[in-house]
Amino acid sequence: MMTLTQAERIEAQPRDRRATARQAHLWLGLLLVSVCAISLESGASGVSLLGLVTGSAQDDTLARIILWEVRLPRIAMGALVGAALAVSGAVMQGLFRNPLADPGIVGVSAGAGLGAITAIVLGGLLPPALQSLIGIYTVPLAAFVGGWASVLLLYGVATRGGRTSVATMLLAGIALGALSGAVSGLMVYAADDQQLRDLTFWGLGSLAGATWAKLATAAPIIGLALVAATTLGRGLNGLALGEATALHLGIPVQRTKTLAILTVAGATGAAVAVSGGIGFVGIVVPHLLRLATGPDHGPLLINSALLGASLLLSADILSRLLIAPAELPIGIVTAVLGAPVFLWILLRRRGLVDL
Repeated sequence: MMTLTQAERIEAQPRDRRATARQAHLWLGLLLVSVCAISLESGASGVSLLGLVTGSAQDDTLARIILWEVRLPRIAMGALVGAALAVSGAVMQGLFRNPLADPGIVGVSAGAGLGAITAIVLGGLLPPALQSLIGIYTVPLAAFVGGWASVLLLYGVATRGGRTSVATMLLAGIALGALSGAVSGLMVYAADDQQLRDLTFWGLGSLAGATWAKLATAAPIIGLALVAATTLGRGLNGLALGEATALHLGIPVQRTKTLAILTVAGATGAAVAVSGGIGFVGIVVPHLLRLATGPDHGPLLINSALLGASLLLSADILSRLLIAPAELPIGIVTAVLGAPVFLWILLRRRGLVDL
């Protein structure tokens, strides 16, 4: 017979996990602040905020330009993009009840990639007045529109009678991804050498083009999506028990699924539009946090934003320093860091995914 001490210990485990998850807010917040400080001080130029403050910088004007116009917007962009991808991954994994789900599963990445490729290859055919009006935002805008168009199409296919089928969305997402890949292949085939170079660098991802103006276009969308994601915790917890059980618990299942899809579309679409293709953040971060702090989506979503931002900024620091003064595409760094972790996750769960 179970002793009282054992029973109390088993009952206390969920409370302990929740307390651990909330304590992680503080530690992950401190980690993010530390990574931001390191990123601000790191760079091929050797400029540092400490040198500017103490007056030891050789050229104060150049130091201010590098710090305030190059590094700070890059740090802010990296933190937003990392948080967006990680939170989107957590939401998708909760919605599909699968820790190997990815933000791209709703077609955002494929659609955004097709939009960016189309803008790079065919952007020169736009009227000169429109080109001058859009300017450097042509590719990010096309990527964002492409991502949202894919999500709306996918949502329309998967929704019937006011109910969205997660399984249909998954299968339709695979088909849409294949179609987008085929059209993108045609675009690549028609591209010239310079366009091929632009396509390659966009696909590998980078934060090098971060500016305050570009940040101002992406931050409101990502910020709104992140705020919306914090309201999904209870709904995703209910969906983890199945849709029928969630309905009996009083959770608005259809509204939760719709808000989850729109949240991922906004966050991932804006992130991909300004940074290009960056993989593994959305898969690895939420899964690691589930192992460490438990599956409760309330604190998980907040912790995912903090750890995702720290991870992407850390990858950006490595991309700037490994081959300085040149720069590695950040997508290569996240792939090198994330692929081994993903394989480890897959090996841990192979007993559950064997057919």
